[in-house]
Amino acid sequence: MLRTGVALALFAVAGTAIVAYTFDQTRARIAESERASLLQKLHALLPTGQHDNDLLSDTLDVTAPELGPKTVKVHRARKGGIPVAAVFTPVIAPDGYSGPIKLLIAIRYDGTLAGVRVIGHRETPGLGDPIEEARSGWILKFTGRSLSDPQPGQWKVKKDGGAFDQFTGATITPRAVVKAVYNSLNYFAAHRDELFAPVTAPATAAAPAQ
Repeated sequence: MLRTGVALALFAVAGTAIVAYTFDQTRARIAESERASLLQKLHALLPTGQHDNDLLSDTLDVTAPELGPKTVKVHRARKGGIPVAAVFTPVIAPDGYSGPIKLLIAIRYDGTLAGVRVIGHRETPGLGDPIEEARSGWILKFTGRSLSDPQPGQWKVKKDGGAFDQFTGATITPRAVVKAVYNSLNYFAAHRDELFAPVTAPATAAAPAQ
């Protein structure tokens, strides 16, 4: 009986160890897959030739109502130490037709858009989903735009007197995206220098005098 009990205990310990190891390995693979997917999205807007730093490590977290209700990760692109662009993810457009729309927004240092991509939404298929790059070219029309192109009063869908197309039977979805992109441009213009401020090492206490 004693040997049986010991064997069962060893079996349980071994089983627990195997499950824990498998879980850690699976979690590591998922994390690496997510990292690779994000890097692919970042490089789609900022190809490697346009920067020479690691976009996944040169980051900071910001919280601002212009960008949505959650903390946003800012990936900073530099070349030779000179700022090139900032990529915000996820910017939240809270007023989509079926809920929040998550965006990845890349803004060059001069304030022009390097690109916008939708990375999450629940909009109605066939009506609101043309915001996806795979569904239409609508989202690509933001590339190269800025706060002065179009003028501030034109950062709306055409139904509201603006410069951007709406979709047939769906105005709320593109309206929400246009507003979120415009808000992000305004935030970048107001905080550009802070966003690209160099990271400083924490101060160290002076050594006591001998």
